[in-house]
Amino acid sequence: MTNRLLILILVLIADVGSALGVVYTRHQSRHLAVELGTLEAGHDAAVAEWSRLQLEQAWLADAGQIESTARGKLGMQPPGSVKILVLSQ
Repeated sequence: MTNRLLILILVLIADVGSALGVVYTRHQSRHLAVELGTLEAGHDAAVAEWSRLQLEQAWLADAGQIESTARGKLGMQPPGSVKILVLSQ
């Protein structure tokens, strides 16, 4: 009878330990899922910012944009035909 009681107590302890392990694992899984969601949102924001910066760089590098900025903000004008000097080697 004592052997059966000892086995029953060991099985009960193993069962409770297993249940606690499942609870802990599920808690960790949920915590990591929330962290993953946060990191994915940050990644998506970084990708959107990168795309915006690439578009801004392309717009700023456009020759027409450079010319309009030079004319508008700096008051630059293309030189007249008399002022252009072509040098040959």
